[in-house]
Order: sequence, then C-alpha cells, then structure tokens
Amino acid sequence: MNEKVLQAELQSKVEKMLSPLFLKYHLDFSNLDAILKWRPIVLVIGNYSSGKSTLINELLGQDIQRTGQAPTDDSFTIITAGVVGEEAREIPGSTLVNDDTLPFGSFKKFGERFMSHFLMKKMENPVLENMAIIDSPGMLDSVTEKDRGYDYMAVLGEMANLADLIVLMFDPHKAGTIKETYTAIRSTLPEKSGEDRIIFVMSRVDECDNLSDLVRSYGALCWNMSQMTGRKDIPHVYLTYAPGEAEPSDILAPLAQERDQLITKIKSAPGFRVNHILEDIDKQVNELQLVCEAMTRFSQRGWQLFAKTSKIAFLFSIPVFFFGDMLIQSAISYPNETLLSALQSRTLNADNFILPTCLLALTLVLAWFIFSRFVFSGLKKKYANQSQDLVILDSEYKKNLWSKMQEKVQSLLAKATTRELWAGHSRNFSKIQRFLASDLQSYYDKIR
Repeated sequence: MNEKVLQAELQSKVEKMLSPLFLKYHLDFSNLDAILKWRPIVLVIGNYSSGKSTLINELLGQDIQRTGQAPTDDSFTIITAGVVGEEAREIPGSTLVNDDTLPFGSFKKFGERFMSHFLMKKMENPVLENMAIIDSPGMLDSVTEKDRGYDYMAVLGEMANLADLIVLMFDPHKAGTIKETYTAIRSTLPEKSGEDRIIFVMSRVDECDNLSDLVRSYGALCWNMSQMTGRKDIPHVYLTYAPGEAEPSDILAPLAQERDQLITKIKSAPGFRVNHILEDIDKQVNELQLVCEAMTRFSQRGWQLFAKTSKIAFLFSIPVFFFGDMLIQSAISYPNETLLSALQSRTLNADNFILPTCLLALTLVLAWFIFSRFVFSGLKKKYANQSQDLVILDSEYKKNLWSKMQEKVQSLLAKATTRELWAGHSRNFSKIQRFLASDLQSYYDKIR
C-alpha cells in the first residue's frame, strides 16, 4: 500500500476511534496527533562545529546552511520542499506554531524567545520531496535556560519525538564531552525516541593528523558514550568527512564506503515513517489501555460495593415500608390508619401508601448518601495508596508503562465521583483491546 495513503488512513482511524478516549482520560493526544501529521523528518543534532550544516548541505547538494568552526546558527531550522516553480523562502516560527497543518503547535508553549529562533526554509530539491530536515543549534558545554532564553532540552525532546531519524554528530576534538550532549544521550533522547531511530556520527575525521590520532579520537568517543548511555555495548558510529573540503589521504580512502552508507541511511528515512507511526501509536495506546484498565477495575470494585450497599438497603427498606408508619403513629398519632391495619380491615386505598412510600424513598436516599459519602470515599482512599492493585503487571513492558502512568491514574482517582460507575470504562477498555489486537495488527501486516 502507498505509504501516504496508509498514513492518512491511520490518522483518520486514530482520530475517530481514539482521540475521544484520550480526551476522556485526560491524556495528551497532541503528541500522537502531531506524529500523524506532515512528512518524514530527519533531525540533525550535535555540539557546535560538529559538521551538522556541512552534512545537510552535502545531502541536498546546495549551500543552504552556513558552515564554520565557530557556532554559526542559533536556530532550529526546518528545511523542506516548497511549491514547484516557487522561489526559496523562509517562514518564521510564529507562523509555524499557528499552522494546524503542521505538527509544531505544541512548540508555542516555549515562548516568543524560542519562536524567534525557529524557522522553516522552503525550496525545490529532489531530496526534500518526501522528507524534511531539521538543523539545530550546536550543543554547548555549560549553558542555562537563561542563556538561551528557552528550554533547549525540552525543545530538543519535542523535536526528537517527531523525528523518524536522529543524526547525532560529534567531532574528533570534542568527542562526546559536551554537557548538553551528555544530557541528551542520557535522558532526553531515550525518553522521547527509540534507540533504533538514532545514528551516531563522528565527522571531520579528515582533520586527524594520522591513523593513530583517529583511533584515539574514536576510542575516546566510545568511552564517553559508554558513560553517557550506561551500556557496555556501543552502537555503531559512522566515520565521515566533507569530501569537498578534505584533502586526499590514506585515512580517508577506506572510509568512503562508510560515508556513502551514512548518506544512504539518511535518505532512506521516509521508509521508516509508517513503521515509526505504528510504534508510537502502539506505545501511546498501550498507555491509554493501562489507564483505562485501572479505571475499569476501580469502577468494578465500586459496583461490587454498590451492590452490597443496595442489598443491605433493600433488606432494611422492607420492614421500614411495612412497619415504619406504625412507629410514627405510636409517636405522633399519625396516620389514622397504618398500611398493615388497612390490609387487615380491607380498607386499603392510595392514602395508605403515601407515608410508607416516603419512608422507603428516605431509606434509599440515606443508603445512597452512606455509599457516596463513606463507602465510595473509602474506596478512593484505598486505591489512592494502592493503585497498582488495579492493574495486572505481568510483564516488564507493563511495569515500565505503569511507572509512567501511575501518577495519571492517581490523579483520575483523586477526582473520581460516583459517576465513574456509569462511565462505561469496561466498554472503552474492550474498544482499546480490539484496536490493539485487530486494527493495529492489520496495519503491521500491510507493511510487512
């Protein structure tokens, strides 16, 4: 199936079937909505002077971005295809975040300072026909939010969440020693993107004086990456250079093929798009399912207590209905004739049912008050401290999801009212299960 058609079909189905449920359980649908919009994205990040802009210019075959040894660009720049026959143009960030057809609406929260460092460049280029490339400001060694004027790491995380491929670049002179690089690899990228979407690149290898110098730089990068990732196994690191700037040498000759593999990998990013969309849908719908599962079990426990309370109220209401008016008559001489007396004398009429019916209604109202004020409140209090008992955590995957969603469930429980008993959680839970087991799997089958 055509990938664009499949993506549009997915967007329609998810918005129709799932967006109301995300809204119902107060979960953020904007991330999933943004992922479903627009086109494949390649995000290029790294410390300053790591060759990000040079690589982008090489990919596009045009000098689009400024290059240099010092920091040359302080903006997040989206480079994408424009209208055929139209001149290249720039669109400011304030326009991008207010365009509903683009996936950047959530970036408005980062403020005007960020928007002044956010823009889109549109131009004719065959590489960009089905892809957008995002160039980013170079990571710095010591920086605070005040220095940039916006939360750089938070913006980077949002960009990573949208990207189908993330190219993380280093250079031989600062091989993974930048503070912001450490934060990105250690926490920001793992939280916002899958490891399979990140490729690591050490550029400017032509600046190494000899093979020993290259080996030292590569070894230093691998050591630093092991510290940053906390893993013993090191992912593959592509070694590359800018052929237009590098002088021929014995070091570069064996690396030409690897450089070509890197370029091919980046240009193949659109092929990952649908699979990544399905992965993101799978992840977020499983989060939704876990929240719904907890609320379903909570409402089921509530129904059990409601049934128990109703049974007690019913058993108590029978003697109240038949004998309540007798107690009142003995106290205040009203009514003139009780329900049982009227039954015995065969003078029963509608007036004899008024007081017993009122007493019955009062009993049921009292039972509901006791249930809502004490029984239901006790149930809320119990699961506020034991919310994990509401879900079956039978795998590491579900345990990891629960660690992320437990706070959301506790928030819903804190706001819960007796209306939760009629909220249809069980029906919603079944709907989500059917989507994961049937609809989502059918899309996976289409791309296999």
